Amino acid sequence: MSFSSASTEWLLDSLECDASLFHAGRYCGAWQASTQGQARASFHLVVEGECWLHLDDEPVRPLASGDAIFLLHDLPFRLASSAHQVEARELPRGTLGPLNERAGEGTGLVCGFFDFAGGLSRLIVSALPAVIVLRAADENAQAARTLFQLIREEAGAVHSSASLLARLGQLLFLYVLRDQLNDPDQRHGGLVALARHAQFGPLLERLIAAPEQPWSLVDMAAVTGLSRSAFCKKFQETGGQSPGQVLLALRMRRACQELDANHSVEAVAERVGYRSVAAFVRAFAKEQGLPPGAYRRRKRDERE
Repeated sequence: MSFSSASTEWLLDSLECDASLFHAGRYCGAWQASTQGQARASFHLVVEGECWLHLDDEPVRPLASGDAIFLLHDLPFRLASSAHQVEARELPRGTLGPLNERAGEGTGLVCGFFDFAGGLSRLIVSALPAVIVLRAADENAQAARTLFQLIREEAGAVHSSASLLARLGQLLFLYVLRDQLNDPDQRHGGLVALARHAQFGPLLERLIAAPEQPWSLVDMAAVTGLSRSAFCKKFQETGGQSPGQVLLALRMRRACQELDANHSVEAVAERVGYRSVAAFVRAFAKEQGLPPGAYRRRKRDERE
C-alpha cells in the first residue's frame, strides 16, 4: 500500500524536530571525527572535498562534495580522510579550520544535531533507516540539491550564521524524509508501516481525526475486521508499538497543539479524551518531560 500525499503531509507536520549546529569548518591532512556518545541524532554535510564514512560492521562509504548523511541514532561511526578501517581508527582527531580559508584543500563539513520531541516524533523516526545518505548525483533530489547549494554558500560566507545553517540542515532533512516516505521500494516499520497497511491505515486515519474518542481495543479491532487478540498481535508486529502507545502519542500531539493555542490544562484534558485532569497531567509529563502548565508557559515565553 503506497502513501497518500495527505499521509506524507501529516507525518511531516507531526515531526517535531529542532536542529543545532555542532561545527562548520575544514579538515586538512590526515584526520578523523565523530559525534558518537552524544546520545543524539546528527547530520553531516560535505560541502567541499571528500571523506569516508566508517560504521561498525558495514562497508566503508565514500562521501564527496554535495553528499549528506543523517544518523538518526547515536551510532558508533567516524568520518575520516582514509578509506581503510584500521588506518582510520588510528588517525588523530582532526583540528577544524575556518571554511572560508584554504579553499580547495581538505574537506569542508557542516555538522549538527537533531532533537526529536514527543512520542509521535519518536514513532516517525523509528520507522526510518538508522543511516540515510543523500547523494549529490541523485537525479530525484533536485530540490534537496538546490537547498544544499544554499548551505554551501552560507557556510562559506565570511559572516555565516550558525542558526541559519542549522535551520537549512533541518529543512534538508525534511526533504529527505519526504523522499523516504514516498519511495515505494523503502521498507519501513513503526508509524509509517501502520499507515501503509491495508487494515491499519484506515484505523490510523480515524485515530488521527478523533484521538479524543474513548477508543477501546475492541473498537479499534472492529475497524480492521480482526478479532481483539489477532488485532493486538498483528498491530504490534507491523508497527513495533501497541495500539495504546500509538493512541497516547496521537493524544499528546493534539494536547501540545491545544496548549500552544493557550487553552487551559483542564480544557485540553477534556479535548484529548481524559476524564481526569490529574491523569492527563501525569501522562503528559511522562511523555513530554514537563507538566502541561509548564509546557504552555514555555511556549508562551518563546513567542514573546
